[in-house]
Amino acid sequence: MIAKNMKQYIYKKGLLNLNLHPLLYSFLLVLSIFLNPQSSHAQVHQFSLSKTAFLLDQQPFQIISGEMHPARIPRIYWRHRIQMAKAMGCNTIAAYIFWNYHEIKEGQFDFKTENRNIAEFIRLCQEEKMWVLLRPGPYVCAEWDFGGLPTYLLKYPDIKIRCMDDRYMAAVNKYIQQLAQQIVPLQCTKGGPILMVQIENEYGSYANDKLYLEALRKAWLHNGVQVPFYTADGATPYMLEAGHLKGTAIGLDSGSNDGDFNEATKADSTVPAFSSETYPGWLTHWGEKWQRPDTADLKNEVAYLLKNKKSVNFYVIHGGSNFGFTAGANAFSPSAYQPDITSYDYDAPINEQGQPTPKFYCLRNLIAKYTNTPLPNLPASIPAIDILPIKMSYQTSIWNQLPPPLFAVQPKPMEAYGQNQGMILYSTKLIGHKSGKLKIWEPHDYALVFLNGQFIDTIYRDGGNWSVDLPKTNVENPLLEILVEGMGHINFAQFMIDRKGITDRVTLNGMTLMNWQTYLLPMDAVFVQKALKANRGIDGRQGIFYKGNFELNKTGDTFFDLSQYNKGMLYVNGHLLGRHWNIGPQQRLYCPANWLKKGSNEIIVFDLHAMEASPISGKKTLE
Repeated sequence: MIAKNMKQYIYKKGLLNLNLHPLLYSFLLVLSIFLNPQSSHAQVHQFSLSKTAFLLDQQPFQIISGEMHPARIPRIYWRHRIQMAKAMGCNTIAAYIFWNYHEIKEGQFDFKTENRNIAEFIRLCQEEKMWVLLRPGPYVCAEWDFGGLPTYLLKYPDIKIRCMDDRYMAAVNKYIQQLAQQIVPLQCTKGGPILMVQIENEYGSYANDKLYLEALRKAWLHNGVQVPFYTADGATPYMLEAGHLKGTAIGLDSGSNDGDFNEATKADSTVPAFSSETYPGWLTHWGEKWQRPDTADLKNEVAYLLKNKKSVNFYVIHGGSNFGFTAGANAFSPSAYQPDITSYDYDAPINEQGQPTPKFYCLRNLIAKYTNTPLPNLPASIPAIDILPIKMSYQTSIWNQLPPPLFAVQPKPMEAYGQNQGMILYSTKLIGHKSGKLKIWEPHDYALVFLNGQFIDTIYRDGGNWSVDLPKTNVENPLLEILVEGMGHINFAQFMIDRKGITDRVTLNGMTLMNWQTYLLPMDAVFVQKALKANRGIDGRQGIFYKGNFELNKTGDTFFDLSQYNKGMLYVNGHLLGRHWNIGPQQRLYCPANWLKKGSNEIIVFDLHAMEASPISGKKTLE
């Protein structure tokens, strides 16, 4: 009992994190190994904070980290991407953990399927002799849907997030408890590679609830986290004041010069600061040009950090892909909605398909000047293939695949029904006003309006023009149908409470329309596979599935070219690759080799506007 209690005291109190006298540290280290036999076969380490530097086993340690996200990388390529980061000169991998990727349904956690085995990813980092910075949120931003938060929280009409709202915190504590079981054995104090754990993310850009930040720290400590913590904020006084938690290391997004690091010292002079997000590239929204920041500025910034022995994390060294409906969105006003593209290439040093870019070699050569040992060779490239044009043909219409309707007096958003994204159809009979100015309050995010089965117009959330003109008809009670596609939930700043579908009401000439039939269309791979089993004939309205089959004698990564289609989703062999949209800039969607197979393959396109089938080919590159 005494040994058990001592073991709990050492680990739960985190004594191995402190700046202890070397002899006392050594005694406690030996004692902890004796009391924790399962870790005695692995070398344990102490990672700690001095006032100006990170210390690994009491010696100064410069973190050179490359960030990548396991959820955005095919599992078969995890090791390859880690090796690529190491070859660029990194000694550490930073990884966001997306809460909503592991708790898709309330109370159901998954750390095993697809790309979800975070413990395996961390062990691969260790096998490749890389340390780990863990960024578990609960909020992460990351251009990921809802910033990583689970959308089931939005079923509460008055929910408040990233604060001490009881419902939010109850969900957060369950998440921390579940994730801790995966990561606690992998801390450096137990022989693993995890050096630090981040608390929240860029909180000073959102709010100022220090009670909330402290509650997160206590939750991680209570669940066994022993390594130091850090926060990450912009290098401005108000962000650091609101977002930093005393005693945690200071991450700067980004730290580029003496002025940035001086601001960190003013915020907390007892801990070291580092550039927790140095940006080799940048994110891209639909309808923009590809974002490609200048390499010369990046080189100067990184040279400053390396020369001055500042630790750095490249956000991101490799982006990967927003498979399925995982891409997020920005909005800097209620009507200025900016959804992110499916690719998360990010103009990163390692591109979406895992290939080195000129930026990679620039950074590799720069880092090599400041390291004492030669950098490892690059791993072999992942093969990519071209695929000849695939003949596509009409399969069915979404109108032939409607489930039984649900009644609502006024429209409800998807989250009220437990649906995340995809589409939702609302229909009602017009009584009283039957033509005129129709307005949706508000369409989240892209709506098609039909009257008596005839397409009238589209309404897009961006810009705030949410009205269409309904023509007069000879029908006594015209049928109004509104098909809404939900795109990425906003993942940053003050407008994150972002429900999908129709979020309030619909009016016609100012009259509120009542009594709606609602059809849930989640559009995930399971729904589409079931829908295509029953082709109920041709429907003349927009919203069509096109299908093709193709043969392969070898597999490899490819990018499917959707440039002849308009807007929708792409499915290959039962996998939802993501969204396509002809406003660009992205026209090709990445498909990893493990989603293809030798022999017969199936490809399905759902398109909201295309009324004719067009061939689809596979290309070796994103552009």
